[in-house]
Amino acid sequence: MDCQASGNMVQGDMSEAADLAEAPADLEAVARGGKAELRLWLRLLSTTNIISGQIRRRLREKFDITLPAFDLMAQLEREPEGLRLGELSKRMMVTNGNLTGLVERLVQEGLVLRETDAQDRRAFIVRLSRAGRAKFAAYAKENERLVLALFEDLSPDTIQTLMDSLAMLKASASRR
Repeated sequence: MDCQASGNMVQGDMSEAADLAEAPADLEAVARGGKAELRLWLRLLSTTNIISGQIRRRLREKFDITLPAFDLMAQLEREPEGLRLGELSKRMMVTNGNLTGLVERLVQEGLVLRETDAQDRRAFIVRLSRAGRAKFAAYAKENERLVLALFEDLSPDTIQTLMDSLAMLKASASRR
């Protein structure tokens, strides 16, 4: 399961997520008379915030892990040899500074290993530890179960239509 789309807000916390989840409702009221594109953007934002909030809450309640930590571990799960901090930062779309504290916490918890890069002694390679791999497997299984539950009211045809429509939107936005 591709977990990068699940949040990536390393700097955020639960109160910030709650504030964001409430904001689009106010904006949507203002935009009712506006363009369909603006209303669509607000709908996408509010839907993303609801889904992210559910995932954040569940990961915290069940495993006491944040969504950013889950996202980081998901990136490392795909790269058993590890990633340089800069590459990890790029993939997660956050700054190295935001990532450093998170990596340090996961190192202290024994979930992540940080080693000096043999090819560039100034850089670090970060990878999941054996314990991190085992824990991530449980986190990913629960996350998948939750995402499936959140989408269970949608038919396969509706899901495919949304996927196709969002692919067109992504392509359009990427061209700008």
